[in-house]
Amino acid sequence: MIEERQEQETTSEKETGRLEAFSDGVFAVAITILVFDLKVPPAATTSAQLLGLLGHAWASYLLLFISFATILIMWISHHSMFKLIHRSDTLFMFANGFLLLLVTIVPFANSLVANYLETSAAVTACAFYAGLFLVINITYILLWWSAVSHHLLKANVSRILVKTRTRTYLLGLPGYLLALLCAFWNPFVSVGICSVLWLFWAVASYEREPLLFVHTQATKGTTQ
Repeated sequence: MIEERQEQETTSEKETGRLEAFSDGVFAVAITILVFDLKVPPAATTSAQLLGLLGHAWASYLLLFISFATILIMWISHHSMFKLIHRSDTLFMFANGFLLLLVTIVPFANSLVANYLETSAAVTACAFYAGLFLVINITYILLWWSAVSHHLLKANVSRILVKTRTRTYLLGLPGYLLALLCAFWNPFVSVGICSVLWLFWAVASYEREPLLFVHTQATKGTTQ
């Protein structure tokens, strides 16, 4: 029985390991593609002209930084979630696949805003950008919900951590919804809200170990 249980645990770890490795590859490709938006300025004959052309492309540099930081933090959050996952099932794999689909769209959304932020089409571009991250946030909630409701988490994950992470994912919804609505009023404010939100996710992604190991420590204390 013990050997059979250990074999099942090993198989589950291999399955989640493959899923996380595949996900890491998608995140890596998406974050690399962002740099393709950077173009060498054409027809500059002097340093002053080159500096002027570089300065004119400020939106591309800003959006590259914001989107790079966002995908990086999304990957950290994804990795942090998978540290709590013991096994996977079909719903979890589909939810994870949909999340990866959205991640691959981020470079396109970044390019869209970089090209249209200073035009009359900025409203549509920024609404698409904020809307994409709103859907990504919802997908993270779905992914986490499927892990919790289908008992895919490791046995040592405490209830406090589950509640804390659930609340954190839900807190992102009003922020991105506000960014989406603000896009129709002031596109720059919409992009600003998305920028502030990645700071929120950076802080939220910090894993407090006591929350994770409370159950394990309590179990050890009862067995001694």
